[in-house]
Amino acid sequence: MSIITISRGCYSRGKEVAEKVAQKLGYDCISRDILLDASEQYNIPEFKLERAIHHAPSILDRFTHGKERYIAYIQSALLKYLREDNIVYHGLAGHFFLKGISHVLKVRIIADIEDRIQVEMEREKQSPQEALRIIKGDDEQRRKWSQQLYGIDTHDSSLYDLVIHIGRITVDDAADIICHTIGKENFKTTPQSRKAMDSLSLAAEVKAVLIETNPTVETTAADGKVFVRAKINEFQQLEVIEEMKKRANTVKGVQEVEIKVLPVTLYSD
Repeated sequence: MSIITISRGCYSRGKEVAEKVAQKLGYDCISRDILLDASEQYNIPEFKLERAIHHAPSILDRFTHGKERYIAYIQSALLKYLREDNIVYHGLAGHFFLKGISHVLKVRIIADIEDRIQVEMEREKQSPQEALRIIKGDDEQRRKWSQQLYGIDTHDSSLYDLVIHIGRITVDDAADIICHTIGKENFKTTPQSRKAMDSLSLAAEVKAVLIETNPTVETTAADGKVFVRAKINEFQQLEVIEEMKKRANTVKGVQEVEIKVLPVTLYSD
């Protein structure tokens, strides 16, 4: 029982690889499902969630924290799915949200720009010039997103366990490689990795509950205890802390909440 995340640029055949892997292993294959689930759960229009996860933060976002809120909702919804194991997730952000979980195989699918242009032209009936413009724009947005929110470059191969170049290696070949690798002992779910996954999911769910009232909130969890860090004005600390604990305790699985107050600076965002 394991999880596979597949990161890819547009028109790199990553979706096809993910679907073939899921079919071969008998795993569920998810991507856009997460947006639909988060949209319904948190009553946020799906297009806003889509925009949040595919476009780099704007100057306005940095002050309103809109993107951080939407991503917290998506992360919470995604981790709820992934707690079940035996899942292939393809799309942006999967590997970001699963740091420290040993039973996750993180894959990056790449392809030559010429091949990507050809796929775009065939699917969308675009000219070569327009196809190139769209692909470059999408790549740049995804790269900015990861850099500005996480300080990580999605092109950095060290983020992944496997980087597969679709070309001489076909989609079927790539699926076979991934299926073989996921069978290795290193990627099997253990009691320890299951516990880590449960804690990660719990922390994400609490963050999604708290972030609407305090966009600076960060959470971790262990054994049902949730640790919250947030910037709170000293004149409102008591009432804010009480409200945050009340909200956090509505999340199933929370046994205790510890809140650490961080200083509020004049130019804090």
